[in-house]
Amino acid sequence: MKEVLVTERLILRKLQKSDLQDIYEWASDPEVTRFLTWNRHTSIEVTAIILDLWLKEYDNPDCYRYGITLKDTGKLIGMIDVVEIDDGVPEIGYASNRRYWNNGYMTEALGVFKDHLLEKYDELYIQAARENIGSNQVILHNGFTFERMEPDSVVRQGKPTDLNVYSYRKGGHDHAEGDRSDQEVQ
Repeated sequence: MKEVLVTERLILRKLQKSDLQDIYEWASDPEVTRFLTWNRHTSIEVTAIILDLWLKEYDNPDCYRYGITLKDTGKLIGMIDVVEIDDGVPEIGYASNRRYWNNGYMTEALGVFKDHLLEKYDELYIQAARENIGSNQVILHNGFTFERMEPDSVVRQGKPTDLNVYSYRKGGHDHAEGDRSDQEVQ
């Protein structure tokens, strides 16, 4: 894992203890965590415990976890990581502060993160709740290909949720930005 990944507007770096308040800001937001695999943080103490676990995971050479910070202010606005490696293929996950949605930040972060992972891996995958239009668009804008929809594959907040599964293969197809079927994002 490289120490830092840089884009035009962002710096992706390892999380730090000093990020506690910024993480709690988005991890406690029910709108941010609505489609995530983990529940919203109910207190800053919960965030502190989880942040300690995330920091310890940096000892694992297969840990790819970056805090997403704004280059101009240093504000941590989200996180992107490999949530698991399944049969040698990393699955990407991310979350960001709702105040910074719709500015292209996550599209930018996913792009540089994807490129970094492709230095080691030939294939990547990512999943998004079918109803999470924003995430589905971020994924498509980064050239991932829609593979399938898995109906009722996870239960979020007591409700079965359909997941869209996407893949990206090194040297494979070029996916035109914005090229998507209605099934993928509805």
